[in-house]
Amino acid sequence: MATPAIKVEGLGKHYRLAHGRPRDGYRTLRESLVGMAKAPFRKKGTTEEFWALDGVGFEVQPGEVVGIIGRNGAGKSTLLKILSRITKPTRGHIEINGRVGSLLEVGTGFHPELTGRENVYLNGSILGMSRREIAAKFDEIVTFAEVEKFLDTPVKRYSSGMYVRLAFAVAAHLEPEILIVDEVLAVGDAGFQKKCLGKLSEVARSGRTVLVVSHNLPQVLKTCDRGIYLCAGRVEYDGGVEEAASRYTNAHLGANSALTDRGVSVGLRFLGDDGADLDTWRYGTALNVEIDMTSTRPIARPAVDLAFYSDAGVRVFAVQSDRVSEPLAGPARRVKFTVRIMNDVLNCAMLTLDLGVREASIPKYLAWWQQIRTLPINNADAPGYFGAGTILGLAYDVKTQNCD
Repeated sequence: MATPAIKVEGLGKHYRLAHGRPRDGYRTLRESLVGMAKAPFRKKGTTEEFWALDGVGFEVQPGEVVGIIGRNGAGKSTLLKILSRITKPTRGHIEINGRVGSLLEVGTGFHPELTGRENVYLNGSILGMSRREIAAKFDEIVTFAEVEKFLDTPVKRYSSGMYVRLAFAVAAHLEPEILIVDEVLAVGDAGFQKKCLGKLSEVARSGRTVLVVSHNLPQVLKTCDRGIYLCAGRVEYDGGVEEAASRYTNAHLGANSALTDRGVSVGLRFLGDDGADLDTWRYGTALNVEIDMTSTRPIARPAVDLAFYSDAGVRVFAVQSDRVSEPLAGPARRVKFTVRIMNDVLNCAMLTLDLGVREASIPKYLAWWQQIRTLPINNADAPGYFGAGTILGLAYDVKTQNCD
């Protein structure tokens, strides 16, 4: 068996959080003396023990592209910082075989007083590359980053977008055996993000190992072949990226939970025609999206918009309830929408759902949620393949019910 590129065993990271203590800042001599006099009478703060990671373990083989997903505070960035040797674990063991190139957050790895040119050579040296090796890749890095005019400008004067472009170009082109990329790519514009995804795919095809942290599930599904779902510092799932994404999103909005935004709450379920919860949408069957909406204020003509995206991030179809169903007779605080859609044929591996609530005929949303659920697609019984994202014979209708 090949030696793992990354091996993590029993990894834990512990922090002690202080509560109720005044922050120390810049103070005058008088303020410091007064503070010393009051110290014996000051109420002491409390501390809280917090494990950002607790018992994390997994292996990554050379050439794997792994997406690490989870809510904010799940421990994703802490894990990457430990793997990048930026911070030390409290307990556990990690083993890394190969040079690591990291792009974790804007500002990491660059010296603000040095120019872009100097920072390229500095980063290459940190990776253990010779000056000749860096020079051979230099023009390619600059072209990719699109910062030719600013090469000899200190990077402290760069915009965040310029900074990220150059940092990613350095990390991806100087050929580390292991590339670690955090959510920082979200800073770049859409064109640059697309170029980065292409480069990540190229890096993966070259046999190098890639770890990606992102909240953009379509990008994770398109780029990665394996997913690790972190929750509260623990590995909840490690396996196929589609299943990891499904567990992550469904944990946010299960059958009995709700999302709330600006006084509007929604509960959402995927159901078959028999009323049972669906975990996979199969060819030739119906999907019923049941939305139970509650508002803290009356809505004269409530409507919902659904947008479905393929695993490639392409919007494949949308539903607007006010265009296919009769509006309610009067203002409502609670409404149930049921959207019935037939799959014949929708060729993609996974759908991701966005949901918006608004007044009918008014485009401004009262509430909007992105990527709230994912649904695997099974077209194994379809009579032929028509291309990813193709829709043939897709039909839907909407039923609206006032529950007040």
